Amino acid sequence: MIILLKKHVTQEQETDFISQLKEMGFDTHLSIGTNHTIIGLVGDTSTIDIEMLKAFDIVETVQRVQEPFKKSNRRFHEEDTVITLQNGTKIGGGNFQVMAGPCSIESEEQIIGIAQSVKAAGASILRGGAFKPRTSPYSFQGLQEEGLELLLKAKEKTGLPIVTEIMDSAHIPLFEEVDIIQVGARNMQNFELLKKLGQLRKPVLLKRGLANTLQELLMSAEYIMAGGNEQVILCERGIRTIETYTRNTLDISAIPVLHRLSHLPVIADPSHATGDAKLVRPMALAAVMAGVDGLLIEVHNDPSHALCDGAQSLTPEAFASMMGKIQAVRPFAER
Repeated sequence: MIILLKKHVTQEQETDFISQLKEMGFDTHLSIGTNHTIIGLVGDTSTIDIEMLKAFDIVETVQRVQEPFKKSNRRFHEEDTVITLQNGTKIGGGNFQVMAGPCSIESEEQIIGIAQSVKAAGASILRGGAFKPRTSPYSFQGLQEEGLELLLKAKEKTGLPIVTEIMDSAHIPLFEEVDIIQVGARNMQNFELLKKLGQLRKPVLLKRGLANTLQELLMSAEYIMAGGNEQVILCERGIRTIETYTRNTLDISAIPVLHRLSHLPVIADPSHATGDAKLVRPMALAAVMAGVDGLLIEVHNDPSHALCDGAQSLTPEAFASMMGKIQAVRPFAER
């Protein structure tokens, strides 16, 4: 349920009203927009008397929210959420960022070299996999703690903020210096992990599951936000369909739909969506035109010898070329 307050309400009136709502047993979510102040009620509002709320002098109108997601709902928060990293980099609300780097960290030389090349091409955030969820238990599982150490060295060398995937809540202490914690597609509904991440005050990049609906994605975001961490970035990374020519199918329509439903930033991962380096650039450009707040791109200095997902990784030269195309089309992007 959302309560729209009248204009020119005093701070004292607002505070008193919120106190009364809390006495009724409701959690409140305050959103102060350019034109309106909205109070969202979180909890079982099925028995609340709407007419009673409308009787308060400061209340303009009251609406029930039918969607099960509340805190991530744009009705609760009209303005786009802008997430600011420690170095000042902003994501969302017109701030477009490209996160680039290898699927898997393989060596110090590799990650630092790629970090320097993607930064030179215009990437603002370095991605790299330390813990790798793999379909086969016999595939390379990543360098894990050593990989995180190498990623932090690349961060120190280049000044780029870093994003990397977590697989187990027991690893959270290892991610203290990581700027954005990524939750992969396979863990999108690992609710215990999401609850733990909700206790942090650190940005979380949440990927859509292979066969999950947009509502399920937003409900997973809700788990994180319900814990108090409202710094969530949604990622469309392709879903499994009947098509076999691509690894997954990038759902371009998800981008404007998510922007309509939610105030959270939305990025796209064309690398995992297609599984083919030749398709990454056209899908990245399509996502940009659909209005994404950023891209997650895999880049490797030697894709043919990569230990993980080489087929979908761009070379540094191909990445630089793609970045030039992105800058050319961004002024015409939807939003």
